[in-house]
Amino acid sequence: MKTISQTRLGILGGGQLGRMLIQEAINYNISISVLDPDANAPCKNICDQFVVGSLGDYNTVYNFGKNLDLITIEIEKVNVEALEALEKEGVLVYPQPRVIRLIQDKGMQKQFFKENDIPTADFQLINHPAQILESNFDFPLIQKLRKDGYDGKGVIKINNHEDISIAFDAPSLLEKCVDFEREVAVIVARNVDGQISAFPMVEMDFNPEANLVEFLISPSEYPNYVQEQAQKIAEEIAVKLNIVGILAVEMFLTKDGKLLVNELAPRPHNSGHQTIEGNYTSQFAQHLRCIFNLPLGDTKTIAHAVMINLLGESGYEGPAEYQGLEKVMAQSGVYVHLYGKTFTKPFRKMGHVTVIDEDRNAAIEKAHYVKKNLKVIA
Repeated sequence: MKTISQTRLGILGGGQLGRMLIQEAINYNISISVLDPDANAPCKNICDQFVVGSLGDYNTVYNFGKNLDLITIEIEKVNVEALEALEKEGVLVYPQPRVIRLIQDKGMQKQFFKENDIPTADFQLINHPAQILESNFDFPLIQKLRKDGYDGKGVIKINNHEDISIAFDAPSLLEKCVDFEREVAVIVARNVDGQISAFPMVEMDFNPEANLVEFLISPSEYPNYVQEQAQKIAEEIAVKLNIVGILAVEMFLTKDGKLLVNELAPRPHNSGHQTIEGNYTSQFAQHLRCIFNLPLGDTKTIAHAVMINLLGESGYEGPAEYQGLEKVMAQSGVYVHLYGKTFTKPFRKMGHVTVIDEDRNAAIEKAHYVKKNLKVIA
């Protein structure tokens, strides 16, 4: 049995999630290889081996993984067939390929929710826009591509018959518009032995233009019964998936107090970045504990935390410059994480900032200061 530091770990994807996972893994002397199509991906200079290649190509993924002991992901859009072949040959793959396959397809996700009595918005699966007229839903409704959507892309609101002309002409799902009060999320972890631990529920505010998380607040101030129900739902999904690793469960909290699961992500997630400074165990440390079958860490919060996504400013594209960095770093409890991306473009995730304070309102106030003063330009 190899020790953790003897295990050769591979990560499919070399973006910011992989970068933060490596930053944690360095503490355990883990040898890490990374595969990514971008020759200048954020992980390039901090891993032991960096391979440039397509995550969707069978041979590339198979050849990358065949000499490794353990493979994990930081993005779901990978070649599952190659991972299944590697798994059969004895390479450990966490999350398991069958879980990745299900989550790659939002339609399959929704069917999984329905079959397992997981609360979610009503939906219908369609293959082309003409079927929108045949749906049982009144306008407005939401159309989501079944595959390849991410960070708000692949989602459109259909307000009326005229909007059908701009609908996606591809396999997708229709959802009833949910009249929700807030989007919330719970990250749950499950190791090989089946030990489960959830992080406290967080609240999310979205940038309406980019459809990306703008502020994330932890812990939530909603009543305990709401938070306990959200945690119960997340843990139930992890058990029914039999997943090994981190699972982010995004939910709508409706105005009448119901929780509806929106989407899943079987990897470290944007809704857990604040755990690096805000919790006793970060989501990245917890993911490593899961896939190496170690005891799970304490998920309790240390203080109130607000996470701000650092997005490329509208109207700027080119070599990134960070305006106002000195201003925000002069504030106490402000932690800046830059992702090592050389070029910026509008709404590209270039980093994040976490604000920690014993007082929730003070943390929120500082977060607004950060948003106002720290800009990514070119």
